[in-house]
Amino acid sequence: MHNAELQLRELWNNHKLDPDALTRIQLTGSEPVLPSSFSTGTAAQVSIAAAAAMAAEIGHLRGLPKQTVTVDMLQAAIECTALFTVDDESTPAFAELSGLYLCKDGWIRLHANFDHHRDAALQVLDLPVGADTPRSDVEAKAALYEKQALEEAILDNGGACAVVRTIAEWDALEQSKAVARLPLVEITRLGEAEPKQHPTLKDKQAPLAGIRVLDLTRILAGPVCGRTLAAYGADVMLINSPVLPNIQSIVETSRGKLSAHINLHIESDKKKLDNLIADAQVFVQGYRPGSLATHGLTPESIAEQNPGIVYTSLSAYGRTGPFSSRRGYDSLLQSASGFNMAEAQAMQSSAPQALPVQILDYASGFLMAFGTQVALQKQMTQGGSWHVQVSLARTGLWLRSMGQSAENLSCPKPDPHEYLQSYESSWGALKALPHAPAFSHSKVGWTRPSTKPGSDPAQWPAPQPG
Repeated sequence: MHNAELQLRELWNNHKLDPDALTRIQLTGSEPVLPSSFSTGTAAQVSIAAAAAMAAEIGHLRGLPKQTVTVDMLQAAIECTALFTVDDESTPAFAELSGLYLCKDGWIRLHANFDHHRDAALQVLDLPVGADTPRSDVEAKAALYEKQALEEAILDNGGACAVVRTIAEWDALEQSKAVARLPLVEITRLGEAEPKQHPTLKDKQAPLAGIRVLDLTRILAGPVCGRTLAAYGADVMLINSPVLPNIQSIVETSRGKLSAHINLHIESDKKKLDNLIADAQVFVQGYRPGSLATHGLTPESIAEQNPGIVYTSLSAYGRTGPFSSRRGYDSLLQSASGFNMAEAQAMQSSAPQALPVQILDYASGFLMAFGTQVALQKQMTQGGSWHVQVSLARTGLWLRSMGQSAENLSCPKPDPHEYLQSYESSWGALKALPHAPAFSHSKVGWTRPSTKPGSDPAQWPAPQPG
């Protein structure tokens, strides 16, 4: 049995899912599909296959026939490259000042995609805030600091960064030990509730048709979860604050979603959100642990407000440990937890090397979709309210468990441009990558166009006839 099949079987069995369903999941292709010493293709394929197979299981529970789900490893990896164009133009994944900087005693990575994070770092470095400060000035200033001191100063000032560590250095930290104690996909019962009734699906309906999902996420992994659930037919409503910035990937991760503005600091908007929660089956959020608690949006309070709901949480460093409240993104986790140095060692490079795709984000997003659907199945069969938790750091540990091989670095990087497809969009002519799975019976994909934040009212649409 190939590593991918072993990984999928372990993930499936850990949640005590129907073992017969594994016979209906076909994994094609094998490593390497991307130039990495880590099994990035396996992580992509397995996480996508698990999410897709759970959609098929829920579809069968709602009256659809059992069906086969096929996921090719190369296509899964291509989906994780995140390529998209608007009017045939692409946007760089990272801002000019994002990236690696050499300090007195090693490397640090800054995340400057948001202006306020960029300016927080520039303030610490005693440089002019704004977009005009050249990278060379940041390099010169960073070289005067010890990496740990610079990290602490930037984080204390509200910035986003991470010291670049080796895997051994990461494993020695209490945060790493806290992460290792967590399940890959943690699902806990929040409280008692009767099973919610869902209409029986008609033959051509998608597996999650009529499932209402509130999507309070902003940075890649969370939006990928919502986008995936939308591909399986869910009514996903993206909730944006009108006062917070977004990264450009919102263009492609908004495919299939409704998009409404809600400002949680305005009481009338909070009431709109309460009304949405009352009729939702799923609440997905990707804010730092504790951030939504100040607005009364804890898992417990949402379950009390809407018994039977599935509440899915994403964190960067995990829900416990000294780093649990830190801002974190895929690139920062790669640096902090040793991936960049391990990849550099495999490449015989003196400088840290990033993984070829943001696999921690993408695999976490698909695992969120998987866990959400496992919890939905539990709710439909057992009742209860459920909490699903996934973290980038724990996904990273899962990726590490698949092993490392420098031989895979010789794999040529595929060109994702060949796989682009056209989608409706209010941003312009959108070309983006399709969802990798093929279903033997259901037609999945995005039926709603990608629209700009606030394009829709904060209310659920009327149910669509089958």
